[in-house]
Amino acid sequence: MGYDEKLIENEKLIEGLKKKAQKLRRDVIISMGVGVAGHIGGSNSSADIVAALYFYKMKHDPKNPKWKERDRFLLSKGHVGILQYAALAESGYFPVEDLKHTKEIGSYLQGHPDVQKTPGIEAGTGSLGQGLSIGLGMALGQRLDHLDSRTYVLVGDGEIAEGQIWEAAMAASAFKADNLTAIVDRNRLQANGKTKERFDTGDIMAKFLSFGWHVIEINGHDMREILGALDEAETVKGVPTAIIANTVKGKGVSFAENVVGYHNGMLTEETYRQALQELTEQEQEA
Repeated sequence: MGYDEKLIENEKLIEGLKKKAQKLRRDVIISMGVGVAGHIGGSNSSADIVAALYFYKMKHDPKNPKWKERDRFLLSKGHVGILQYAALAESGYFPVEDLKHTKEIGSYLQGHPDVQKTPGIEAGTGSLGQGLSIGLGMALGQRLDHLDSRTYVLVGDGEIAEGQIWEAAMAASAFKADNLTAIVDRNRLQANGKTKERFDTGDIMAKFLSFGWHVIEINGHDMREILGALDEAETVKGVPTAIIANTVKGKGVSFAENVVGYHNGMLTEETYRQALQELTEQEQEA
């Protein structure tokens, strides 16, 4: 892979990012609370990737969310907005304490990201399939403005059944958008079951390759592989990059891992405390 070996071998960096990912998972649980449905599954499967983006790779400024030179992050699978809220809070865009008020009436942290209310959000997302098109537009805008900036789009493996994803993939290749990186959270579960059984999209890697993308497949929970893939994407010229991240739905919470019911499930007082305890212990061990 085309990345800085010395940087990736920095154990302090790797361990710090692992701890940050676990903190994001704890924040997800805190955002959900008790008795309110929340997307713990897809949030936890993507936490390592989002930690790497916000705390290692992306140029962004919490004190100036509209900084022109910033990199852009689009959460195409907007139903896991609580994960992005956690990353924004831990970055300093707003107080971490506000996560407890997610989805409350009047809160600026709602079930799906709202670009008009929440600092650090680039677009309203959640209507699945649209994020890659929006991200492509942003990437092309960065190029027209001669900015040394990049756009990252996180999509779900269930979401890629949407045709608009592939329209965007074809256009990104045609326009040689090499400052665009799509990351597929391949946890193999969607709302109603296994993606292979509900809507089998086949060989995802082969599909992106056939559309002319540079493709990297990684373990989406191996921080070293995540950083290597993000660094490699920056070296690719003339084509966009897709990172296929193999992940575990509900990662880090024993009773939620690979359980379809926690795609969008509720926590009881008991399971809430158990989840926090497990994630706290894992953060300490990271």
